[in-house]
Amino acid sequence: MRTSYRVGAAALAAVTALSLTSCRSSKSSSSAGDSGGSVKIMVGGIDKVIYLPAKLTDQLGYFKEQGLNVQLLTEPAGAIAENVLISGDVQGVVGFYDHTIDLQTKGKCIESVVQFADVPGEAEMVAADKAGQLTSPAAFKGKKLGVTSPGSSTDFLTRALAVRAGVQPSDYTTVKAGAGATFIATLGNGGIDAGMTTDPTIAKLTQSGKGKVLLDMRTKEGTQKALGGLYPAASLYMDCAYVKKNPQTVQKLANAFVKTLGWIKAHKPDEIAAKMPADYAGGDPALYKKAIGDSIGMFTADGVMPADGAKNVLEVLSQFSPNVKGKKDTIDLSKTYTTEFVGKAGK
Repeated sequence: MRTSYRVGAAALAAVTALSLTSCRSSKSSSSAGDSGGSVKIMVGGIDKVIYLPAKLTDQLGYFKEQGLNVQLLTEPAGAIAENVLISGDVQGVVGFYDHTIDLQTKGKCIESVVQFADVPGEAEMVAADKAGQLTSPAAFKGKKLGVTSPGSSTDFLTRALAVRAGVQPSDYTTVKAGAGATFIATLGNGGIDAGMTTDPTIAKLTQSGKGKVLLDMRTKEGTQKALGGLYPAASLYMDCAYVKKNPQTVQKLANAFVKTLGWIKAHKPDEIAAKMPADYAGGDPALYKKAIGDSIGMFTADGVMPADGAKNVLEVLSQFSPNVKGKKDTIDLSKTYTTEFVGKAGK
């Protein structure tokens, strides 16, 4: 696969360096056992609607209610976020569940402990002036397709859509387009023909007329049509060893997040938006409310992983991932997620 790194590399490196510098001191806590409930969590783009439960839990005061001292960091590329977890710089990542399967093929035990969503919450967006010729993944061949970064879940999903349509990843060019304003600029200047992104970027592109939705995986119906079933995505995943050594802390995290998921189900998009930091709206509160409304259906009510969904993620990855392909029967899904903690939450 050909890959372009022209967009946002310097900015991404700077953000990553700052994040790592601020969390180096936490390495020892991953092996210390339950010790005061101090946790550092890397979020794969903290202002993305798909990861909204992370910041919302903080805003609602549910971490403090559980006696936790949680520091939320942000890194827009999921592939980098997982590396920070593996290195021991943070204790958890709010990112896509599919990384847990991919990492198991590399000898790592990472598990989802709270499943925020049972669909990706992503959409394949096509530049408005290319919409007439790029009408399905079958037309990906020869095109420049944007992802947050190579090895990210947006990359996984793009590959999945292509392979299901008979197009190999080597048939198109993968472009590191980042997220938010960077993604919008890259689509607008012709750096990519289409790309995978989330709200509020989706809402901004459709409102401005610069982009159109090619495939919508913010709903169960759209996801089943695109991927053949549910595709559990946004989650809190942690190193299995940390979970085993720190069950009290993990339980408190589950309690806080499950309470937030229930709060989301009981409130309207404008009420949710009102609880979030003002700058997350990007200067357009009405558009931000719409973005939340368009994606809100993706969230689970109880943080429980749908077993059939996990099986479908493995099935999808086995169709295209060089790490998973041919190893489907060796993957132990029971080690990639647990419902132990969410099952006790609120009780």
